[in-house]
Amino acid sequence: MWKQALLISCSLMAIAPHAVQAQSTPVLQVYDAELAKSLGANDQGMRSYVLVILKNGPRKMPEGPARTEMFKGHFANINRLAGEKKLAVAGPLDGVDGMRGLFIIATPDIELAKSYVDTDPVIINGEMVAEYHKFFSSAALMMVNDVHNKIQKK
Repeated sequence: MWKQALLISCSLMAIAPHAVQAQSTPVLQVYDAELAKSLGANDQGMRSYVLVILKNGPRKMPEGPARTEMFKGHFANINRLAGEKKLAVAGPLDGVDGMRGLFIIATPDIELAKSYVDTDPVIINGEMVAEYHKFFSSAALMMVNDVHNKIQKK
């Protein structure tokens, strides 16, 4: 788990090293109470989530049309949950130790998160299984999907 956190931190530093170096003067922060409330932020700008690690499941589906459809359904489910503001972040992992992907679900309730994840075809078909962890992070994660939709070309 610490490897993913380190990777995320290193990635953020790699994306904007000039921003870190260029900030020799203090940055004026303007608190936006309406935005904070809309993102579910506490006074520190944080909120609770459920981190879901998707791992290899017991039933790998063989290559073919059914597998292709299963993954189309997987991506459609991700987009649906993101559109409903139930999913803050999703992405693949490197496959090490059978870890294939992650979801950050926008709820502190593991049982509710399970009900969202259980709708995914990769879970339904046993291609993957989910591991659940309470996670506390920036409420700004809730903006990732909106920003992503503005920067993706296709």
